[in-house]
Amino acid sequence: MRIGMAAGQIFNRGSHRHRVVIGKDTRLSGYMIEQALTAGFLSVGMDVLLLGPLPTPAVGFLTRSMRADVGVMVSASHNSFEDNGIKLFGPKGFKLSDDVETEISGLVAAPETIKLAGPREIGRAKRLEDAEGRYIEAVKSSARRRLDLSGLKIVVDCANGAAYKVAPTVLWELGAEVISIGVSPNGTNINDNCGSTHPGLLQEQVVMHGANLGIALDGDADRVAMVCEKGQIIDGDQLMATIAERWRRDERLTGGGVVATVMSNLGLERYLGGRDLKLVRTQVGDRYVLERMRSDGFNLGGEQSGHIIMTDHATTGDGLMAALQALSALIKSRKPASEAFHAFEPVPQLLKNVRVSDANEALNAAVVVAAIAAAEKKLGKGGRVLVRKSGTEPLIRVMAEGDDSSLVNSVVDQIIEAIPRKAA
Repeated sequence: MRIGMAAGQIFNRGSHRHRVVIGKDTRLSGYMIEQALTAGFLSVGMDVLLLGPLPTPAVGFLTRSMRADVGVMVSASHNSFEDNGIKLFGPKGFKLSDDVETEISGLVAAPETIKLAGPREIGRAKRLEDAEGRYIEAVKSSARRRLDLSGLKIVVDCANGAAYKVAPTVLWELGAEVISIGVSPNGTNINDNCGSTHPGLLQEQVVMHGANLGIALDGDADRVAMVCEKGQIIDGDQLMATIAERWRRDERLTGGGVVATVMSNLGLERYLGGRDLKLVRTQVGDRYVLERMRSDGFNLGGEQSGHIIMTDHATTGDGLMAALQALSALIKSRKPASEAFHAFEPVPQLLKNVRVSDANEALNAAVVVAAIAAAEKKLGKGGRVLVRKSGTEPLIRVMAEGDDSSLVNSVVDQIIEAIPRKAA
C-alpha cells in the first residue's frame, strides 16, 4: 500500500485527473497485492484501472495507450508462485529509472511525508473490461503486412501465467493450428515445470504432435524461448540473430547492430560482425539493454534468456511480439525452424551458480580475484569469463566461454572452488 501511495505522489503531477493501470500474473498472492496497491493509489487521489491477468508488456502498452500517469505489473516473472514482485512503468510505458525507484523507496520508508487526498479527492477504481482485446490487437498489428500463419502447427506453452489467454488467441487468429499447454492456472502452478525456464514439456509436445515449432513464455510473458521441429531449444541469442538479419535485409534495423548483455554468446558477436553489424553489451538486466538502445538509437536488443526488446513495437521485452517477428523470418526463409533459427554455432559456454552467505564478501576475497585473473589468462582473447552476483538470490554466477569446451569447464570449476561459501 505504501508503494502505491509513494508512486502515486511522485506521478501526481498537474491538475488533470490522474490514473494508474494495474496488471498482474496468475499468482495467488496477486489478489492481495493488487488490492493493497489500489488502496495506496486511491488514497493519494489517483484513479485505478484494473487490467486483470495480462503480460508485463501489455501493462507498458496500456500505460502509454490510455495516457495513464503510471503503470504497475504485479509479478515475479519466471519465479515460482511463492514469490511476487512489483514492476513500475512511467507515463510513456517504460520501466522507471534507478533514480525514480530510489525516490519511491525513500517515501515508502517515510510515509509521514506522503500527502493524502481529501475526502472528495479520493480516487475511484474500476476494471477495464477490454484490456485483453486491446493488447491482442496491438500484438497482431506489430507484425508487418498482417502475418499469415496458415499451415503452421504451433505448440505454445504459457507457463500457467499471464499470457494463458492472449497467446493462444493471437496465434489462432493469425491462422495457425494451435496446441496450448500451460493454460490452466490455479494460483500455485505458474512456472511449475513449464514455460520458458522449464521447456522439457514443450520439447516433448512439439515432437509428439509433429508441430513445426513450439513457443514458450515465462510467467509474465516478457521473455520467450522457442523449440524447433526436432525438439531442440532456440534461445534468445539465436532469435536476436535471426530477427537482426531479417531486419537488416528489409532495411529496418537501426543503430547498426544489436544491444545485448554480457551473458550473450560470443558466437552471436561473431555472427553479427560477419555482417558488418555490432554487438553492444550492457550489464545483465533488460532495463540496461533498453537504456542503451534508447540512448544510442538501436531498435533491437535483448538477453540470451529470451527478453527481446523491439522499441518500434513495445516499451519492454515482449515474448509474444518477438515470437511473431521470428515466425515472420521463418516464413520468409522457407526453411524448417531447425535451420531458420540456427543462425550461428554457439561458442561452448558454461554457467554455474554458487550459493553463498555474503556475495559481496565472497567476490572481493583475494583468492577469488586471483582465480578469475588466472582463468582470463588461460582463455586469452578466444574466450571470456564473467563472475557476478545474482540480483535476487544469495548466489554468485560463474560463466566462461571459449572455443575449447574442456578448458571452459576447467576454469569455471577452478573459480567455484575458490569461492568461500560462508562469510568470515
